[in-house]
Amino acid sequence: MKYIQPNVYAKSFTCPNCGAIAKQDWWHRSFDANNYAEKEQNPLKIGTCQHCNKSTVWITDKMYFPDSGNAPFPNPEMPESVLRLYIEASAISSKSPRGAAALLRLSIQVLCKELGEDGKNINTDIGNLVKKGLPIIVQQSLDIVRVTGNDAVHPGQIDTDNPTTVSQLFDLVNIIIEYMISLPKKVSGIYNGLPADKVKGINDRDGK
Repeated sequence: MKYIQPNVYAKSFTCPNCGAIAKQDWWHRSFDANNYAEKEQNPLKIGTCQHCNKSTVWITDKMYFPDSGNAPFPNPEMPESVLRLYIEASAISSKSPRGAAALLRLSIQVLCKELGEDGKNINTDIGNLVKKGLPIIVQQSLDIVRVTGNDAVHPGQIDTDNPTTVSQLFDLVNIIIEYMISLPKKVSGIYNGLPADKVKGINDRDGK
């Protein structure tokens, strides 16, 4: 599903209220009722979604309402334990990108446990998943979130104060869920709907 990150005065983006990509109507106002300066000088901005008619509230260039931040909507197959951390990270992403990065790192550590690993050492867990046939695109996604999240806690060479960097981490968490949970569930459901004799033929072919 396409996602357009919300930005102040953008003509359209993915609405954090309804999830639709929709045009936005904007108005702005200074905290001084007598100040009618140009919009760039007015700190308070309100965007209203033409799809759901609900609003976003911005101060300068940061969105403060709704408190879900401007992260992509979570994958609907995301486990509850991971979802709680994802939502918490989303809520603080515009105020503290570094804190959001650390929470997303923790979310994939929890996800590894959901996938049958120990959950104590995320690097070891990813290595074990690789041995079990983890696709390289998922391994790379996991390691990107792991390494970036580590730098958020122990500052290194990655700029985790950069909202763009952290926005990419949200995308990667959703990609990981899609590959590890959503796609297998979809394919399994379709496969189980095949005629029994066809499934037997496949199993015989593969020596199962």
